[in-house]
Amino acid sequence: MDQTASTSKTVILFKNNEEVPNVDFSESLLTNSEFGDYTEGVNLTWRELCVYAPQKKESFFRTTKTSYKRIVNNVTGAALSGTLVAIMGASGAGKSTLLAALSQRLPDDCIIDGDIRVNGKPVEGKFRSACGFMYQHDLFSPSLTVYEHLYFMALLKLDRRVKAYQRIALINSLLIELGLMNSQHTRIGSSSITQKVVLSGGERKRLSFATELLTDPALLLCDEPTTGLDSFSASKLIRMMRELTSQRKKTVLCTIHQPSSELIDMFDKIILLADSRTAFIGSKDAALAFLESQGYPCPYGYNPADFLIKSLAVTTNDELSSRRRLKRICDEFSVCDFAKEVDLEINYQTHVGTYDFLADFNSRKIKKPFWFTIIYVLISRSFLNVVRDPAIQLSKLFQKVATALMCGLCFAGSIDLTQRGVQSVQGALFIMVTENTFSPMYSVLSQFPDMLPLFHREYSSGLYSAFQFYLSYILSSLPGLIIQAVLFTVILYWISGLRNSLSVFLMAVLICILIINVATSCGIMFSLAFSSVSTAMACLVPFDYTLMITAGVFYKLSSLPPYFVWIRYLSWLEYSNEALTITQWQGVTNITCFDNPDLPCLEDGAQVINNMNFSPDNLYPNLIAMVVLYFAFHTLAFLFLLMKSRPKS
Repeated sequence: MDQTASTSKTVILFKNNEEVPNVDFSESLLTNSEFGDYTEGVNLTWRELCVYAPQKKESFFRTTKTSYKRIVNNVTGAALSGTLVAIMGASGAGKSTLLAALSQRLPDDCIIDGDIRVNGKPVEGKFRSACGFMYQHDLFSPSLTVYEHLYFMALLKLDRRVKAYQRIALINSLLIELGLMNSQHTRIGSSSITQKVVLSGGERKRLSFATELLTDPALLLCDEPTTGLDSFSASKLIRMMRELTSQRKKTVLCTIHQPSSELIDMFDKIILLADSRTAFIGSKDAALAFLESQGYPCPYGYNPADFLIKSLAVTTNDELSSRRRLKRICDEFSVCDFAKEVDLEINYQTHVGTYDFLADFNSRKIKKPFWFTIIYVLISRSFLNVVRDPAIQLSKLFQKVATALMCGLCFAGSIDLTQRGVQSVQGALFIMVTENTFSPMYSVLSQFPDMLPLFHREYSSGLYSAFQFYLSYILSSLPGLIIQAVLFTVILYWISGLRNSLSVFLMAVLICILIINVATSCGIMFSLAFSSVSTAMACLVPFDYTLMITAGVFYKLSSLPPYFVWIRYLSWLEYSNEALTITQWQGVTNITCFDNPDLPCLEDGAQVINNMNFSPDNLYPNLIAMVVLYFAFHTLAFLFLLMKSRPKS
């Protein structure tokens, strides 16, 4: 974080090169919003904190809780204003769980026992919104650029009263401070985008950091921010955090795994966890001295961070003995002078602290983004993902065109007003039904789950509701579905030589649009109803076969057993096949019979419709039934999404 960059006044330009007034980056750009500068710092303390997580037993349809396990055990500590604090420990020591508990981000089925306070006041209300949280694993919309990501996140995170030039100035200041200005037009990228210039691991971490700094939080908690970074990138990121605490009196608390000796020196204080308990709180040198007093001196030339973590780890080959050793170290720390200093600081904050940070935050008149602004952001992100990574959409369109051409050529010349032509017409109509059903329905099974991790992250942060996410997904996918249905229907309809009537053709297009949307909604419902794509597919296949039986092609509907009649009401294949049959044959006369008078003959369209056990009066009821199924499937899918949106252990 360059000192000159943070103190100089700079002119920022809009994309249309309109100048923005001079802005001082050393001050908050969000005055009079819910995220403006706070008059005093934030001191976070916790005492005798325990966290219990449910141990679950998985079954085919549901997860059953069996018991609770204590994963954070009687932990006490503090992170004061203007300090950079590291939580360290071996894997499984409880670092991430402690951080999640302090930030109120634990799943609802976890139990927290203990006292967490901010400036001496118990955490409550909007504390989760008041602090920033940087996750260990970065999640972004891959096709967005750095600037676009920050712009959209600013629209979602900031008070809607923040002026456009303030948002742009804030974004540019963060790009400068975090060294991302040269990468602002670079796509974030993911494994699905090949041969593209994408962000490095260090740049992605800095982008995550910038995303949290948009709201200028007084307290920032970071879960292993250096994971996956080389030593240079890790040092650069922690140095930025260090300057944030020293220059702007922020409180930053990080979990760190295997830091370098240079990295650990940047922290004002370290909190060591061992076997879910507090092993030490203080400076690095004090921690080394404490362990040496317990009979564990750090070898000369050894990385102090590695030594601290290794000394407090449970060894698998001698687990019982190592747990006893760690218990003794934690017990010794709980009665030493360092622990007493922490206890005195907590008592001071509890009884003397005057600045009520939470009351200050809760009293701010928050103006969240307008409802349609959120929908705009979500649809825009989805649109950019499709436009900039068009391979999936192009492959779908190619598949539709190729299939329509092949099927159309197969039926070309065979459709006429004869008895054989009747069978060809019904075959072409059923191809319309099945092709607009199965391919879209199965493709969405894997497409929707890919979006859930980012949804869970942003939904849990309160950026939007589950309904807004789901509605934006439906609206953003609607144009692609319509294009697929129209393209396939147009090609197959005219090449195969179906009824030459504009009104009949337009009705067929409308029916096919309904088919593809109902099928997709059904696929989404199955995708969200089950925990894995393979399970959803295994259940969807027999469901599809059952619907095909009731479509009226392979089986006389009048012969359907009474106990299976109810399935017809779920079969949009029957509704659509009947509707297409009615539009094709209604008003048709003079169908040529076979030369042999002993063979049965369907003399006109009415007899064809009746032979299929269909009724001409069912055209519009069928369309209405498909619309009802569309909304019913989406309603069930949304309910399953709500169930999945609950935090998981």
